[in-house]
Amino acid sequence: MKSFKPLAILLLASFLLGTGAHAATAMQLQTDSQAALEKLYAANPKNRDLGQKAYAILVFPTVVRAGLLMAGFERGDGVLYVKGQVDGYYNTSSLCPGLQAGAQTYSYALFFMTPEDLQSLKKSGGLNLGAAPGLTIADKGVAGGASLYTLQGIKAFVFGQKGLMANIGFKATKISQFTPSK
Repeated sequence: MKSFKPLAILLLASFLLGTGAHAATAMQLQTDSQAALEKLYAANPKNRDLGQKAYAILVFPTVVRAGLLMAGFERGDGVLYVKGQVDGYYNTSSLCPGLQAGAQTYSYALFFMTPEDLQSLKKSGGLNLGAAPGLTIADKGVAGGASLYTLQGIKAFVFGQKGLMANIGFKATKISQFTPSK
């Protein structure tokens, strides 16, 4: 049984890191990000109002998360829109130590309300540490937590959860700019 835990962690890491091997093209990321934003806006008209007021929006249309026992990982690619125009492409990856089990996908959007809010992401090097217990069953999610992003003028939305995931622990996230294939 002792060899099961390292093997499970290795398999999870391989799965999530492998999802980047077939990265979407720039056009596909834009299409998927716009569709994800429309789902967020359709869920609540106030979300669209907030989006129209935001200086920039970073959308990750599909983030994949998997965890088993004491280790979890997340990964996804997205698009940064500044004043409605594509300004860059980013990926997010997280290490999630803590008690957990399951796998899920979800969409994630960060609304930067001012240019200074966007600069805070760039100044931090894309690092975010947080504590967030959560439970996702089927396509309904219940999550709570505090992170550095929620303490600033940045509004974070997690939506479209699918899968089965239970976790409690910490999450260290890195958001990095990258260049997708054409």
